[in-house]
Amino acid sequence: MEKKVIIVGAGLVGSLWAVYMQKAGYQVVIYERRSDIRKAEISAGKSINLALSERGWNSLKAAGVEKEIEKIAIPMSGRIMHSIKGDLTYQAYGKKDEAIYSVSRGHLNAIMMDLAESKGNTKIHYQHQCLDANLEKGHITLKNLNTQEIIEDKADVIFAADGAFSAVRYNSMQKVDRFNFSQFYIEDGYKELLLPADKNGNYKIEKNALHIWPRGRFMLIALPNEDGSFTCTLFMPFENDKYAFKQLDSDDKIEHFVKEVFPDFYEMIPNLIENWHQNPLSSMSITRCFPWTVGKFALMGDSAHSTVPFYGQGMNAGFEDCFVMWELYKKHKDWDKTFKIYQEIRKPDGDALQDLSLDNYYVMRDHVSDEKFLLQKKIEAKIHERHPNKWIPLYSQVSFSNIRYSDAYKKGKVQEEIMQKVMSSPTIEKNWDSKEVENQILSMIK
Repeated sequence: MEKKVIIVGAGLVGSLWAVYMQKAGYQVVIYERRSDIRKAEISAGKSINLALSERGWNSLKAAGVEKEIEKIAIPMSGRIMHSIKGDLTYQAYGKKDEAIYSVSRGHLNAIMMDLAESKGNTKIHYQHQCLDANLEKGHITLKNLNTQEIIEDKADVIFAADGAFSAVRYNSMQKVDRFNFSQFYIEDGYKELLLPADKNGNYKIEKNALHIWPRGRFMLIALPNEDGSFTCTLFMPFENDKYAFKQLDSDDKIEHFVKEVFPDFYEMIPNLIENWHQNPLSSMSITRCFPWTVGKFALMGDSAHSTVPFYGQGMNAGFEDCFVMWELYKKHKDWDKTFKIYQEIRKPDGDALQDLSLDNYYVMRDHVSDEKFLLQKKIEAKIHERHPNKWIPLYSQVSFSNIRYSDAYKKGKVQEEIMQKVMSSPTIEKNWDSKEVENQILSMIK
């Protein structure tokens, strides 16, 4: 009999994992609860534009599919901060040639599904909802949402790549004795707005940058699309704040809020009210669980470690799950051993990414417009340039390397302690570029 795997979820991680499994010689069957998104108009809505960075590209290259994705990826070499007065401040993300890449989630998912099918031996069944699973036997029970028929299927191994609200995890794994699970919602929600191209089809603001309007307790960000538009996302508390989503309960209040707090954005965006009501208000949560593998089943991507989007690493981490699992399987050629080592390696990294993502939210909303913070980043960039083997800024470790998230998080904490001592000097604004400061930092690096 031909070897067979089942993947639950035809999203980004499930589709990429299908390509890897074909390379291993498996027949692949994917079950997806939604209908085929390629047959619907792809728009923004609930899906924040994604930022593809080094570890995501590394995973795509290992699967041999990076060339197709390069066609839709827009490089962003830094962030541009918009002050309330309309002043712009640019901050590079890394070295001259380093960038993260804006990609449309819908467009990327459509391409990934095409690749899952075209690379051979994958069949995607849409409108199939997972109801139950026998974890030890590798059996799965599904409902065809079109016909209401209940069906059973089985495979050598089954992978749950069905997102933060994973049906496989909820219906089966969470019922296993000593399975740990927690879900934490942050106080803030998000709403998407679309900033269209100008009448000539050109970008209204700098194309190759991630734009941020930092306003203390909340912020607006914008990522470029291929058609000259920007997908903009407003992050703000649901309640208990002067500016909270629940306070904006009329069109007049919405208009006044945007005009007062984001005046340059207000001037650029047409049909604000219509735009505002077009997309839903969504919440954000962090999901932690363990074990990630039980019997013949394994969790991958958000089903194992969903996070908030403030480091732009959710997709990259899911892709990296595929890469790590693939490397382990190639080495051991045994699923029991692969599963055991996979969760031992990836669980600490999933936890670390969640901590990094929460930390970076405070950086983005509170600190990116702070002069002392910007100076600190300038000092770190200079030390990295002069001593690349001794100092890699935390953002570069996360976005421009394949250093484990858990190692990056630990190193980042040590570096932050060093920089706080350096920044406490009353003369740091004057002598930040001096040999004295450089030597001080080098003396504290172990």
